Amino acid sequence: MSVVNEVSSAEVQVLVFSPTEPQEEKRYRILVVEDDLSLARLEANFLTAHNYTVMIVGNGELAISTLNDFVPDLVVLDLELPGLLTGWDVLQILRQNTRVPVILATSLQPDVRKYCRTHGETRQTLDHLPKPYRMQALLKRIKHMLTIAPQ
Repeated sequence: MSVVNEVSSAEVQVLVFSPTEPQEEKRYRILVVEDDLSLARLEANFLTAHNYTVMIVGNGELAISTLNDFVPDLVVLDLELPGLLTGWDVLQILRQNTRVPVILATSLQPDVRKYCRTHGETRQTLDHLPKPYRMQALLKRIKHMLTIAPQ
């Protein structure tokens, strides 16, 4: 595993993690939107070891701008982000353009259930992983979402 690209300015970082060995099977691309850099790096390292390409961004504004150049197969989205755009804002903007599967990583469980009911989301396009969670639980959810997601 290696860090392919690191760009930083002031408080903003974009990190891309990609497996170093060539693989014959499809390598899914995951966007991790998480302001806790240590958690984001842990997730990226773990997922890269399981043959995913991972991009990390630390706020909502950067998540939206990153989507112009990096089209993920799945997004792991923290709802409690610093800055002008919350995780909810990122999700709404994301939904204007795509139905990419999203795993909401947050402790705000009742809000997630209400959002799913009022915005027509299904378990195929949106799931909730309550914090704190184990990396194996994240991996299991990602595999499940990529399997059932509409193409």
